Amino acid sequence: MRKAIQFSLFIVHCSFIFTACAPAKRSENQYLLYAQTVKGNQIIETEELEALIPQRPNKRLLQLPFTPALWIYLGSSGNYNPDSARVVLEARTTRFEQESQLLSNDQKALKKLNREFNRDVRGTQRYIEKGNWLMRNLGEPPVYFSQANAQADTAKMRLFLEKKGFRNAKARYTVDTLTDKRVRVNYIVTEGIPAVVRSITYDIADKRIDSLVGYSLGAAAIKAGDRLDEEKVIAEAVRIEELLRNNGYYGFSRQYIIPYANDTLTFREGDAPSRPIELALTILNPPGKTSHPVFSVGEVQMTLAKDPRAPLDTVRRNGIRYFLEEGMYSTRLLDTKIALRPGSVYRLRDYADTQRQLFLLNQFRFANVNFTDTTGRRLKTVITATPLEKYDVTTELGLTVLYQGQGFPGPYANASLRVRNLFGGLETFEVSARFGLEAQLGFAADSVLYSQEFGLTTSLLFPQILFPGKTRFLFNTFNPRTQLSLGYTITSRPDYSRQNLRATMTYLWQRSQSQQFNLSIADVNFLQGRPTNTAVGRQFEQSLRDLEEQGSTIRNSFRNAFFSSIAFGYTYNTNLLGQNKRANFFRATVESGGTTLNLIRSAVIDSTSSRTNLQFYKYLRTNLDYRHYLPISQHAMLAFRVNAGIVFGYGTNQTAPYEKRFFAGGSNSVRAWLPRRLGLGASYPRSTSLTDGTSVPVFATDQSGQFDYRFEQPGDVLLEGSAELRARLFKFVADVNGAFFVDAGNVWLLRDPGNNPNAVFRPGTFYQQMAVGTGLGLRLDFSFFVLRFDFAVKAYDPSRRYVDATTRQLVDERFILNKFSFRNAFSGPNPVNVVFGIGYPF
Repeated sequence: MRKAIQFSLFIVHCSFIFTACAPAKRSENQYLLYAQTVKGNQIIETEELEALIPQRPNKRLLQLPFTPALWIYLGSSGNYNPDSARVVLEARTTRFEQESQLLSNDQKALKKLNREFNRDVRGTQRYIEKGNWLMRNLGEPPVYFSQANAQADTAKMRLFLEKKGFRNAKARYTVDTLTDKRVRVNYIVTEGIPAVVRSITYDIADKRIDSLVGYSLGAAAIKAGDRLDEEKVIAEAVRIEELLRNNGYYGFSRQYIIPYANDTLTFREGDAPSRPIELALTILNPPGKTSHPVFSVGEVQMTLAKDPRAPLDTVRRNGIRYFLEEGMYSTRLLDTKIALRPGSVYRLRDYADTQRQLFLLNQFRFANVNFTDTTGRRLKTVITATPLEKYDVTTELGLTVLYQGQGFPGPYANASLRVRNLFGGLETFEVSARFGLEAQLGFAADSVLYSQEFGLTTSLLFPQILFPGKTRFLFNTFNPRTQLSLGYTITSRPDYSRQNLRATMTYLWQRSQSQQFNLSIADVNFLQGRPTNTAVGRQFEQSLRDLEEQGSTIRNSFRNAFFSSIAFGYTYNTNLLGQNKRANFFRATVESGGTTLNLIRSAVIDSTSSRTNLQFYKYLRTNLDYRHYLPISQHAMLAFRVNAGIVFGYGTNQTAPYEKRFFAGGSNSVRAWLPRRLGLGASYPRSTSLTDGTSVPVFATDQSGQFDYRFEQPGDVLLEGSAELRARLFKFVADVNGAFFVDAGNVWLLRDPGNNPNAVFRPGTFYQQMAVGTGLGLRLDFSFFVLRFDFAVKAYDPSRRYVDATTRQLVDERFILNKFSFRNAFSGPNPVNVVFGIGYPF
């Protein structure tokens, strides 16, 4: 505690020193904008009002009076001379014009001169506009208080509140002058009495439109009792426009909708909670007409050609004419992607569905749908699409980690060949090869091994549900796909090797952009796994035997096996990368393995297993993953995750394949623990017996007091959660972001192996066995990918409640955070675990 107080006093002392020493080149009338607050609002969210203030104070570190980016900017501006740079630029331009005339007959030299000049000009202009390298990349220009801006901001707040239904809203600001010519601006708003809609009337001259709108009022964006919010009124106009354009009104727009709010009703200020308002929405007819015209779809034609000069065949199917090169595409499949039909009423959603379905085929460079108004209010529909190249070869080199980020970075290489429209039915065939090399923790964590992985995968994607009968047509509007794949993967390590031959058949469809479904009706795996015939391999084999004697079934996962499964998955995702908005992510999967084996007697399965030396698995598995993203400022966000799963093996071997079991620890889990090393429950990571023959379990520790987390811990039950505060720090080549996180979780067994009851999941005690870790993270965001470094320490280790081997006394060291020391950050009983990852952890 005393050290903490001393450290805090040191920070405060340093803050005053740095504040005083920070260079501050400004005129007498300039004041740095230190902070700004919004007060007085009771109903409208503060974030909405703060969004109206474009000016932001200079970023401070941990809300202390530290503005390092500003100090760097001001400190490095001493040698910044834009006027001198402009003189240099003018001289360089004059010299370039002279040299260009001399090289007018030498195109190669002239091209080189232009390239060098353009590079110099861009660099000099960047220097003139944004400062030198330090100012641009590490610094931040000073933000000065402007009275004109503050007055404009208060006017915007007052107008915003009026649009939100507060007719007598007020806004003002005050300025607090701080030390060193800094100011804090306080925006004070008074919302006043809200205007509330007492009734809504729709005045519609067109009787058919009046009927359509009347039937849809249950979905109205604004209703009686709501505050008179201008956004809701606009939303109601947009809703009506969409409603009518989905019922044949091709030319209708919201410009025909005129809102009017009558606030002249009798009202006394007093203690009235609200001001009653009568809202009227008038839908006008077109000038000089008694109704809005209703349109239908007329002739529909589609043109597909790589070369506009190539001769085209004409094919008619279901009323649609196709102009395409001979044998290019199956019109039967194209017909399922076009929602616009001759003779049908025009609907905006049919237009949008047609555009979306053609785009999602990934067969066309572009696909445009255009309408021409012909006589009789029939829209001639012309669809034009230009095919992509049939063959597409891609190669990729990079740095990644295998096994979902549970290892050290290593190089990888990908090569793939994609063939579009392979059989003329809009199919996509792809074959890809991948090779990866990485340094990875071995089965025993005290050794670092080099792992090689090679994979060869072929897949064939059909733009429809392959299923007999008419059932497959039910998915036409949901971007249906059927994927057939065959893959072979070999993992070679010094301790063991695994080979997997896998064949799958999966249906995929999406109800909307945020909702996706997949149904794997066949996932067949043939697995060969064995320890290597090396010293490390033999040590690994002995470890498996030791664990088997303790009741573990993990050895079965490294035997040859055959297993198949069916699975269903649902994903809901509103999170868009690069957008700091409130969002949710939810994924649920349900899987049944070895289901068809239930039709065969167990004795037959056991007999076949003994003859073929194959493991046969029967299991049920489910996994739920939920994430919530909550912005708290323009450059800061809170992210939460809950991940839970359970797998139940009910075959003779009473387990599931190794790949189907759950693990905790690592860069996408509880980061204070090594990958796959957390668990099981509150059991010891490794237990032994005393040399005198008694059965008192003891921990194996090294000289620093660290517990022995050498072995991977596959479990049947997973429960983990994380909370992470993410914030932008500064920009240096990439956006440099920081994070503070807390992780909690564990894995358990469903069955007691006989000698380890603390490893079993029990509803009454599992919450006491949740391991907790915390730490700080650093992210380098390059837009197209993110490099992540997390530094985590253990806060609560449920397994550190044990009997001391010497004293035979019970020791409880589960709250282990106090064993961390900055002096020995990477050693001792609770060292920092450094985690490297690609992308965000969740």
